[in-house]
Amino acid sequence: MRWLIVLVAIVFVLFVVGWRLAFAGTPPAVGNAAPEFILPSQDGKPISLKDFRGKWVVLYFYPKDFTSGCTVEAHNFQRDQQQYAQRNTVVLGVSVDSVDSHKRFCAKEGLNFKLLADSDHKVVSAYGSLINLGVTQIASRHTFIIDPQGRIVRSYTSVDPNKHSQEVLAALDELQKNASSATGTEHTRHD
Repeated sequence: MRWLIVLVAIVFVLFVVGWRLAFAGTPPAVGNAAPEFILPSQDGKPISLKDFRGKWVVLYFYPKDFTSGCTVEAHNFQRDQQQYAQRNTVVLGVSVDSVDSHKRFCAKEGLNFKLLADSDHKVVSAYGSLINLGVTQIASRHTFIIDPQGRIVRSYTSVDPNKHSQEVLAALDELQKNASSATGTEHTRHD
């Protein structure tokens, strides 16, 4: 019986150590400046976070093109593109897949917002969103809302791809209302 307790304790310690190694990195904190980047989009053109100063940015990381959860999440962001535009917001998706993979994924799924290829894992790492699976690395399903000044104002490290876009739109409404109240300006949306 004693050996069983020791065995369970060893397995638990190995699990905890393995888990920490697999999910290395800490996402940047809300209130901090969003880490800057330049990455190629599905059309091969470089996209910089600085390109979107003055707009709200939904930066979402996802594991893999053509997988079920990632496809659902992308479809929902695509479905809601008009609502994001009404909120002066751009959606950017990031994974470690290649530009060619993103190009095929966008063509197959009818996506017209930017998917960025982080093949060297620098941006995924900077945002604490890299999962190390031993023989391969993928992006974790994380989302960051970045305000027009380039600060992270909301982060999600637990995401349900089925309802995430609606969750983000609701958060944008709240954040933009609070930002308008703080500056004394009124934010209007044309639904």
